[in-house]
Amino acid sequence: MTLRQAQGDRDEVRQFTVGEDDDGVRLDRWFKRNLPQVGFATVSRWARTGQVRVDGKRARPEDRLAAGQVLRVPPGGDEPPREAAKPRARPLTPEQIAEAKGMVIRETPTAIVLNKPPGLATQGGSKTTKHVDGLLDAFVEGNAPRPRLVHRLDKDTSGVLLIARTPGSAASFSKRFASRSARKVYWALVVGNPQLSEGVIDAPLAKQPGTGGEKMHIDEENGAAAKTRYRVVDRAGQRAAWVELEPLTGRTHQLRVHMAAIGHPIVGDGKYGGQDAFLTGAVSRKMHLHARRLIITEPKAGEGSGGKLDVTAELPPHFAQSMEVLGFDPGMSDASPLREEVPEKTPEEKKQAARRHFKQARKETRAPRRARGAAKPQGKPKAKGKAPAKGKPQGRTGGKPGAKR
Repeated sequence: MTLRQAQGDRDEVRQFTVGEDDDGVRLDRWFKRNLPQVGFATVSRWARTGQVRVDGKRARPEDRLAAGQVLRVPPGGDEPPREAAKPRARPLTPEQIAEAKGMVIRETPTAIVLNKPPGLATQGGSKTTKHVDGLLDAFVEGNAPRPRLVHRLDKDTSGVLLIARTPGSAASFSKRFASRSARKVYWALVVGNPQLSEGVIDAPLAKQPGTGGEKMHIDEENGAAAKTRYRVVDRAGQRAAWVELEPLTGRTHQLRVHMAAIGHPIVGDGKYGGQDAFLTGAVSRKMHLHARRLIITEPKAGEGSGGKLDVTAELPPHFAQSMEVLGFDPGMSDASPLREEVPEKTPEEKKQAARRHFKQARKETRAPRRARGAAKPQGKPKAKGKAPAKGKPQGRTGGKPGAKR
C-alpha cells in the first residue's frame, strides 16, 4: 500500500512499505518524514503498547528500518500539522532562479550536482547573505522536500558541489563522505616547483588561536589528523606547477594549509601564502583551487539511480586563462583519483568492526582499574622458604643491565 492510498482512510490499520530513501532511518524519524501529523509522544505510546509493528514484530522508536520492511500503523494519532513542520520555500527573483539553475551540471533522482563559481559562499553567516544554500529553493517543486547541502566548499574554491534531493539521500551521501568512500580530486596551481612529483602530506590541523576559528594551522600535539595526497601533473619551470590534490581527510582549509606548509602555496591564496602566493604577469590574483571531479555511490531511489555518480566540473574562466598563460594543457589529466577505491563494508563487516571497537574500549578501561588495584597496599607479605641471597635479584628486571626505565 502506498503512502497516499493509506492516508485516504485513517480509521483503519495502515501498512506502509519502507522505501529505499528511508533505508536505515530510525522509526521515529520515519514518522516525522512521512506522517508528520503523528507526534513523537503518540509514536512512543504505540511502540510501548505494541500497536506499531515492523514485519509483524514489536518495534521501538529508536529501531532502524530497512528498505522493503512492512510497517503497521494503527488508526488515529492525527494531530493538526504545525506551520513550522515544513519550511516554506523562500521567494527568489527570476535572476536568482536563473543563477541557481545555471550552476547545474547533473541531475538525478537523488542528487543535484552544481559547479560552484569562485566568490560564492556555500552557506550563510553573520556577514554573508548570498550563498548556495539560499538558492536551493529554486529546485523545490510542488510538495517535494527542500534540497540539502551534503558537503561544503570554501567561498573562493570552485567546482563540484553535491546537493541531496531528499533527507534520505542526504543521509546516504553524508555516510559516504564520512566513511571516505567518496573520492574527490581537486586541481590547483601552486607557486614554485615541488621537489617530489607525488606524495602524501600528513600534518595535523587545528584552529589558529586569535583568529576566531577563521584560520587553521599545523599543530602536531593537539591537531586533528589530516592527510592529503598530491601529484604534480605539469610544471612551468620554477615559476609554478599544476597539481592534483585528493584529501584523505576532510579538515577545514586542509588543502590550502598543507600546500603552504610544504612551501608551495596555492596561487591566489593570500590567507595562507601571503604575498608569495601571487604571481606577476597575466596570472589572475584569484584563488586557483577547483574541485574537478567527484565519484560517489548514489542511493537507489528510482530508475537511473543507485550506481556510481561520476561528475566533472569545468574550470572557471580565470583558472582556464591562467592555465593557458602558464602553458598547461587540461587534456593531460582526467582527474583520476590518486588512491584506490575503498570498498564499502557489508552490514556484517560493520557489526564485526563495532564489536572489535567496543572490545578494545573495554580493555582500555579495565587496564587503569587493574593498575589502581595493584597499587593498593596489601599488608605485610608472609615469608615463604629461604630468604634470597643478599645482592641477588628476586626476579627478572625486564630489561638489559644499565637500561634506563
